[in-house]
Amino acid sequence: MAAQTRVDFGGILRPSGRLDSATALQPYRGALDERSAAHLLRRAGFGGTPAEIARYAAMSPGDAVESLVRFPSTPDVSPPAVFDRGPYLHELQGLDGIAKKRLQNKLVSSDTAAMQSVRLWWLNRMLTTPTPLQEKMTLYWHGHFTSYINFSAIMYGQNQLFRQDALGNVRDLTHAISKDPAMVLYLNGNTNVAAHPNENYARELMELFTLGVGHYTEDDVRESARAWTGLRFDRFAQTVWFSDAQHDQGTKTFLGRSGDFNGDDVVNIIFAQPQCARFFAASLLSYFVYNDPEPELIDGVAALLRKYDFELAPVMSAIFRSNVFYSDRAYRALVKSPTEFIVGTYKALGLTQIDDSAITASKQMGQVLLQPPNVAGWPGGQNWLTSATMLARQNFVVRMVNSQTLASSSWLQQIPMQPADAARQILSAVVQQDAAPASRFELEGVMAGSGVSSLKMLSPENLQQRIGQAVSLAMAMPAYQLN
Repeated sequence: MAAQTRVDFGGILRPSGRLDSATALQPYRGALDERSAAHLLRRAGFGGTPAEIARYAAMSPGDAVESLVRFPSTPDVSPPAVFDRGPYLHELQGLDGIAKKRLQNKLVSSDTAAMQSVRLWWLNRMLTTPTPLQEKMTLYWHGHFTSYINFSAIMYGQNQLFRQDALGNVRDLTHAISKDPAMVLYLNGNTNVAAHPNENYARELMELFTLGVGHYTEDDVRESARAWTGLRFDRFAQTVWFSDAQHDQGTKTFLGRSGDFNGDDVVNIIFAQPQCARFFAASLLSYFVYNDPEPELIDGVAALLRKYDFELAPVMSAIFRSNVFYSDRAYRALVKSPTEFIVGTYKALGLTQIDDSAITASKQMGQVLLQPPNVAGWPGGQNWLTSATMLARQNFVVRMVNSQTLASSSWLQQIPMQPADAARQILSAVVQQDAAPASRFELEGVMAGSGVSSLKMLSPENLQQRIGQAVSLAMAMPAYQLN
């Protein structure tokens, strides 16, 4: 396999700027414009069409954030029908022995195609949802509380859990995900019994999900594992239940406290630790603001989490309204994940339907939704940008920008024939004018037919071909790779 080289954007991923900790989380008092509105829509969603960006640019920052943060606690979602197992489960109840095993194997083997359908369903929901922050938070939680099992109904159920609790209480979500079928199966919670405690979930709950390395001991892992004993999985009903007979009833000592604890007690003790709020604060800032947030900024967001008792809606509202969110350091400081890149490209082009080729493209870019590489999830950041994945991104864009796309996009049909005006309009829609003079000049050259003899004479017939080349070039710019 050929080596993949890291793509370097010359420091653009590590913007400088001293943090004013006294005012960082205070409300931003400036007005929104095209660039700041697009920035908000990229971070709190997956970007916007030129019309959507213009609509948000006309709002105050407070009104814009309010429109994104407030959405129904119960999402209006029509699930894909591909994993309806009612008939299978009914048939299983009347079988035994070899016949039951064969039907079980059929159920598992047929689920690969169903998983693809759920992935495509979710991509299209990200694209068309009226509540983009709800889907962005669903994606965030999917990468935070990482798990995977090749059962589409189970993974869809987890996806719905993340969506339902997208901006709810983080503690409550941690309780729920601890008993989620995908998580229980993924980290062997269903084999964790009093006689033989399994430490997998107990360890990852603290190391990756709530506290971080160095904030617990090996004794805490062992005692937590004992507290989590007794969870069982019903394969046919696809639900998790608790077996009192398999639970360790003895006294446990966990993070300095002692008692006959169960799993829920463990979660509550964890969330009483000051480090828990700091852990989630650092995670949220790294995902929505910029990487390596300053300790004082982490402390500020941690204080908000404690103030609101881990209710996330007011915390995210404060972050999206803050001075630091609209700072130079935060602007285009994060690399788009493949999912953000794909959904954002459909958004930017004004398209309303994602086809299944996007799943293949996402895999080539390094991400398969509903199938993280390991319990730590996707490393993200600059790891998304290698020579191979950058080529995959560009190939995806070239495939997207074809005659059918141009004909379906309302704003691309209104591109003027004058090269400078056309370049300006394309750069405004795609990267909000975040292009170097040399790149702008190159784009104007494409629109003028430079280097392409067959396009020397500008005409309505070849205008669309030039527009396609210019849009592809704009989407290959460093700014477009960044959120």
